[in-house]
Amino acid sequence: MDVIKTQAELSTAQKARIERNRLKALMLKEAKLIAHPSAKIDTGTVEQVIIKVQGTKYIDSGGGFLIEEHRTEEIAKPNIVTKPGPIIERAEQPICIECNEEFPTSYLFETFDYSACDNCRDNEDKHSLITKTEAKNEYLLKDCDIEKREPLLKCIVRKNPHNSRWGSMKLYLHIQIEERAIEVWGSKEALLAEKDAREEKKDVTKAKKYSKQLKELRMNVRSSLFDKTKGASHVHTYGPETFNDDDDTFTHTCIACKHAETYEKM
Repeated sequence: MDVIKTQAELSTAQKARIERNRLKALMLKEAKLIAHPSAKIDTGTVEQVIIKVQGTKYIDSGGGFLIEEHRTEEIAKPNIVTKPGPIIERAEQPICIECNEEFPTSYLFETFDYSACDNCRDNEDKHSLITKTEAKNEYLLKDCDIEKREPLLKCIVRKNPHNSRWGSMKLYLHIQIEERAIEVWGSKEALLAEKDAREEKKDVTKAKKYSKQLKELRMNVRSSLFDKTKGASHVHTYGPETFNDDDDTFTHTCIACKHAETYEKM
């Protein structure tokens, strides 16, 4: 009995699915028979074609599918709000520190917040760029002086031209780095004095290192002459001497260490 009941339920579900597919095919067939609504223009507006199937009204979208009439009311046009652009008054325009003329915008002003117009921009000399490493070495600045001290300095980031695998470079405006160095050290003279002091200190350190290396070399030479078996320094034992006709000198050589000594006889 359970098997017969299950087969009856399945056949009923299959019949319902077949009926739904038939109605859907019928709706599509009726929609294709109706002319495209975009062809029916009345006073500049598109006439909507309404299809009624089993008491339900459908609107032909013209794109190959039907939309129920009550759902068209739920679809609303998006509310697009356009934000007006900024209005820059004449009195708010920056003034170029080179020519004292007002300008609306420029590359240096937008990139580095530096008030200079494009006409006065000089990439080769005054408005050149400098890397962060060069700024630290040349102007004796720290990372905090460049990146954290107010007002913050703007920069641009570029790939390292020497090796693409290395970290990116930060390029700053050279004139702004000079102004920051004067702000940190107080004046150009103080900066130059500090650079001279550091160079002198570096030279002293280098001289001390050289003296230490020379002393170690002398100690190594002396230790090589020391005879550990006898507990005393090496004493040369020379062999027979030879006479040099060119300069009237004599030369004899140590039998043990092959040290040669040249001398004259009075």
